[in-house]
Amino acid sequence: MTSVKEFRVEREPTANTLGRGAFVFTDDYSVFDWGKMPDEIPDKGASLCSMGAFNFELLEDEGVPTHYRGVVSEARSASDSRAGRDDPRDPDTADVVSLADAEEPPTEMAIELTQVPDLPHEGRDYDYDAFHAAAGDNYLIPLEVVFRNSVPVGSSLRRRTTPADHGLDFEEWPEGVVQLEEPIVEFSTKYEESDRYLSRREADRIAGLADVAELEDVAREVNRVVTERAAEAELVHEDGKIECCYFDGEIRVADVVGTFDENRFTFHGQQVSKEFVRQYHKRTQPEWVEAVDAAKREAEERDVADWKSLCEESPEPLDDAVVAAARDLYAAGTNAYVGRDMFDAPSLEDAVAEVRDL
Repeated sequence: MTSVKEFRVEREPTANTLGRGAFVFTDDYSVFDWGKMPDEIPDKGASLCSMGAFNFELLEDEGVPTHYRGVVSEARSASDSRAGRDDPRDPDTADVVSLADAEEPPTEMAIELTQVPDLPHEGRDYDYDAFHAAAGDNYLIPLEVVFRNSVPVGSSLRRRTTPADHGLDFEEWPEGVVQLEEPIVEFSTKYEESDRYLSRREADRIAGLADVAELEDVAREVNRVVTERAAEAELVHEDGKIECCYFDGEIRVADVVGTFDENRFTFHGQQVSKEFVRQYHKRTQPEWVEAVDAAKREAEERDVADWKSLCEESPEPLDDAVVAAARDLYAAGTNAYVGRDMFDAPSLEDAVAEVRDL
């Protein structure tokens, strides 16, 4: 469980009511479940916040319920503070606006909050019954719903399943990328120390009161909206995931949707997502990547949750040129996706060319 967002609670949720709070997006990044890496990528937080807000507003236009309330306008909040008005961070007075009304690229997203009970465990044995006993009918569903529009080389799907499992007419996975006519939807754990994919039956048990068929329908609708928007920016949406909350009998899309961290996009065949940084680490720091894989395997064999304490290597900082290229890729990609020059950045074509040369 890793995150590069900070979380601020303004009003706690209760068993019967939603709370209020905000995500504060940082410039940190994480790969391979490591957590905070040695570097920061400038403007990354604002890029993810902007894309996430844009997608939530698209989903709401399509009638998809979400926990999104708007973005916090930093310029306006600062102006209010200087003028001696009420605390701009107070949930009743903060200047929460739509993305179009934000005067600068935002780094804070206002959201409604649901309950997140503790998930007790002994080793790798997690007690979901205890989670749901505490959750009632107002909780963050402890699943990630993954959707795939293609199956690239190296995808875990190739190791875990056969083409026949998905109704595909191949005896075995072909060498190249498989483009799917219909998305493949899977479920994985959210709060376990190492994510694992689940059978539909197990996902249904872990989801509690939420219905997995409805979760799948929501994921397919999110995938459609993001895929269509990406195509308008000449981006190909390869795969992604959603997280959802359950409140008052309704499934609502939560966390953040359709960003370069949660989803994979390509532009004329080049990755425009966090995957670029992952692949760069595989090429330049293979010893660390292999040590991470070995630590995860050892943790599974020993039935312990904390795999990171077993890792004998640590990642090294990126070269300055790589950090700069990553920044331009996030910023240029966001400009293209939202259809607005929110950042001073090269064209997406130039940013992609810069990455391709690394």
